[in-house]
Amino acid sequence: MTAAYRFDDWETPAAAPQNPALDAKIAPKIEVGRSILPAAALAPINAADKRIVNGKADINQLAPFKYPWAWEFFLKANRNHWTPLEISMAQDVHDYHHKLSPAERHVFENVLAYLTTSDILAMRNIGLAVMEKMSAPELQIYQARQVYEEALHTWTYQHCIESIGLDQQEIYNRYRVVPEIHGKIALANRRLERVMRADFDLTNRANLHEFALSYFFFAVIFEGCWFYNGFTPVFALQRRGLMKGAAEQLQYIMRDEVLHCAFGIRVVRELLKEEDLELDPRALRELWDEAEAAETAYADYILRAPILGYNAELHVQQFRFIANRRARQVGVEEPFPGAENVLPWLDEQANLRKEKNFFETRVTEYQTGGALAWD
Repeated sequence: MTAAYRFDDWETPAAAPQNPALDAKIAPKIEVGRSILPAAALAPINAADKRIVNGKADINQLAPFKYPWAWEFFLKANRNHWTPLEISMAQDVHDYHHKLSPAERHVFENVLAYLTTSDILAMRNIGLAVMEKMSAPELQIYQARQVYEEALHTWTYQHCIESIGLDQQEIYNRYRVVPEIHGKIALANRRLERVMRADFDLTNRANLHEFALSYFFFAVIFEGCWFYNGFTPVFALQRRGLMKGAAEQLQYIMRDEVLHCAFGIRVVRELLKEEDLELDPRALRELWDEAEAAETAYADYILRAPILGYNAELHVQQFRFIANRRARQVGVEEPFPGAENVLPWLDEQANLRKEKNFFETRVTEYQTGGALAWD
């Protein structure tokens, strides 16, 4: 290492410039010890220069905020901190092997099989497609937390699989060999694949619309509808006193997903306003129709034999109701007018306010998560 680039010895004089003529053109200069370095003064950051994408502000400088709500999402997410090891799965092992019917085991296994792959897909989409393209650090910081949470969710499903003693290879491969599970993953990959590319130019208006539509699919449909509705079959078991440990794990995941969806909806609304962009109604209609078809096929498979208190028709009807809610939250036309809330107890699962034996399981009322506001 030459003397000019030694940072462990501040008394070493700088080496003579390799190209004095070129060095003489660089001005102004500042003196650091006995070294002469070019000045690097920059203009202060103006929050107005920040944008969701294509921003001109310094991506490394958090404040001043342009999107303070994004920072609040980060703070809220940290109040819901947990790990799957905090929840006992002992009763679930007994329930699965001695109480569940074959139809109920089929439901439980395939919900896990779908979720394990979906959360990895979500983690990759945020890290590779979304976070890299958003140019305000307050947005990126929440999404960094979101990437962690998707990994945590994957750990949770793995913990459930291991605790119950399921065949890991068989469960994880179901998304590849069961068409109805694969269909949802394949649709998500197709909708998100192009925008994952690092060279996807968002200064191009057509590409910007595609990015907004893809992010709408991810935040509003994939997380806001498929995930929100996807835990319901296990909650139906929980309501009958079955698989309560796994269901409680999913309740914590659901709280995360509610925040993910709410953040994504806020980003979509801000992006459309900021870029004077409108989502093509025909493209939206196609999105909704594809999502409904995939969800219907999935419901018909996992609930091919209905379980007590739950069936495929209820699952799809609730998907349509949640889809209408998400559409209203974004400010676009409802895709399924007249859809009814056939599972009014579903929203209660996100609240997770239950009396518990202090020595048996986590008491959520003592956690900061109790201060969170939900959907």
